[in-house]
Amino acid sequence: MPDSPQKILILGVGNILYTDEGVGVRAVEQLLATYDFSDNVTLMDGGNLGMRLMEPLMACDYCIVLDAVLGGDAPGTVYRLTGEDLRKSLAFKDSMHQSDLVDTLIYCELVGKRPDTVVIGMEPFDFKNMAVELSPDVAARVPHMIEVALAELAAAGGTATPKCACNNG
Repeated sequence: MPDSPQKILILGVGNILYTDEGVGVRAVEQLLATYDFSDNVTLMDGGNLGMRLMEPLMACDYCIVLDAVLGGDAPGTVYRLTGEDLRKSLAFKDSMHQSDLVDTLIYCELVGKRPDTVVIGMEPFDFKNMAVELSPDVAARVPHMIEVALAELAAAGGTATPKCACNNG
């Protein structure tokens, strides 16, 4: 029997009530609206669930996290964080849910089922004011964030096929 492809989770995290803090969730929403995915790929709005993400994380082999990351560069900058970068990054100390995500991954590791994880993060412009829309700077860069996530997905063995606009209706 041939090896089955690894299970891939694309996880958008963040609080959509605080402008750009929700960029990861908004990116997952756009992915779901515009692409069909291979059977080994699951997309999930992780919001700010923290430890409650342990079960879906342990059910996958590879996790691509989409999130707002405070790296100090210009708003809209896209980052790729893996391995020790997740723990070292100042970004994970400056956001409510990112430290939860690292802790959750550590707990997954303790029970012996931690997925390989990459974070595709974007520098927010505004993450303190309440608004459900992304700031214009960040919204304009979401397509690039999605491009990076899709490249990561392809490298991990998943496929995304653009949905046909002609099938709406």
